[in-house]
Amino acid sequence: MAELPFAVEKYLRKHSPLKQWNFSELPKEKFKFVIVIPALDELENVSLLLNSISKANVTKREEFLLLFVVNNVEGADYKIIERNKQTFEFLSKEKKNFIFPIEIIDAFSSKRALPKKTGGVGLARKIGLDAASQVLDYSKHPGLVCLDADCTVSENYFEAIREAFSDVNFHAGYFRFEHRLPENEEISHAIICYEIFLRHYVLGLKLARSPYAFHTIGSTMLFDVEAYVNVGGMNKRKAGEDFYFLEKVAKNFEVKEIGGAKVFPSARPSLRVPFGTGQRVHRFLSRSQDEYLVYSPESFLVLKKWNDVFLNGERKSADEYLKHSRKINPALEKFLIENDFPNKWEGILKHSTSEEQILKQKKFWFDGFRTLKLIHYLRDTVFPNVNMFEGVNGLLNLVGGDKITTTEKIPPLKTQLKFLRKLRELA
Repeated sequence: MAELPFAVEKYLRKHSPLKQWNFSELPKEKFKFVIVIPALDELENVSLLLNSISKANVTKREEFLLLFVVNNVEGADYKIIERNKQTFEFLSKEKKNFIFPIEIIDAFSSKRALPKKTGGVGLARKIGLDAASQVLDYSKHPGLVCLDADCTVSENYFEAIREAFSDVNFHAGYFRFEHRLPENEEISHAIICYEIFLRHYVLGLKLARSPYAFHTIGSTMLFDVEAYVNVGGMNKRKAGEDFYFLEKVAKNFEVKEIGGAKVFPSARPSLRVPFGTGQRVHRFLSRSQDEYLVYSPESFLVLKKWNDVFLNGERKSADEYLKHSRKINPALEKFLIENDFPNKWEGILKHSTSEEQILKQKKFWFDGFRTLKLIHYLRDTVFPNVNMFEGVNGLLNLVGGDKITTTEKIPPLKTQLKFLRKLRELA
């Protein structure tokens, strides 16, 4: 611990669970980059991931550490525990000869399994990231990278990491992503639908000039230790840990898109977490509701007009902001009042000593979560969800993109792919 920067040492003492989960033996080497990979019942996928990584076009592989956190909760199905054991043994063998350094943390065996109450992907990521902070080379600008065991990566993935951190002012970012489309046509329909939904939302945020217009997918995140420690490390959420983490980071640092390289997540159906890719694919396949719906473009126009008023450099009273919100849309004014905006804003004005501080507090109050809450409020009160493909075309029209012609409510897969490719270009 003594060799670590004071801020890192302080963070680990205060926030880290490493007393329970850590390296079996601390590596002697220091690394410029550590890629943290939680693995829960991922024997087949880990093999695919390593095969993908082995094709990487990269020099100085010794700068990178692949850190796997093989995990399950206490009392997990014995089949999962057994497959995790096989995964651990497989990685232990690969570690001896693989082209990148590999380390594995045991968070699955009888005395090391994660607690039922807090165990999940958030805690698994946190364990890996906290452990990684002990073995970084702090003489450089080291980086922490998140990946998932069911992903593959493009050949330039590692060079893109190195390039991002070559900028000393880089603090946080995310890779572009494309879900792998399976041979199963029904699952392809499901994942195309979900990815269109994700990208439509981010494109809407971009239209609205939101500071939170970025994807929050755990397997695409990368950041430096300053950003990580600044927000108190990774949270322990069983799902959505990526959204809440990056949202906190974005309040203090710019979150940049990493161009060129890509992460390719799996499209498998799953009920491991209450929301996310696997759950949405499973829900699509169960046909429990209409999945071909997106937020109305009108909602993003309301958001844009509000951001133009609220996030500029002007200082107005709460009453003035409410008056503006009423002109934009009465539902926006109601939302602000229901979220106690007048009292919160007067408090911000009272305790802020500079315009810079006020602007920062604006971003803190109207954060990514409250932005999503507003979109949901508008959906539930004035602008109901619309057909997915009509909604995308409406948004494309607003951002100046070419609309995609279709006369069908649910067009064939070939046409849906056109929508997806267009959105992949823009968001």
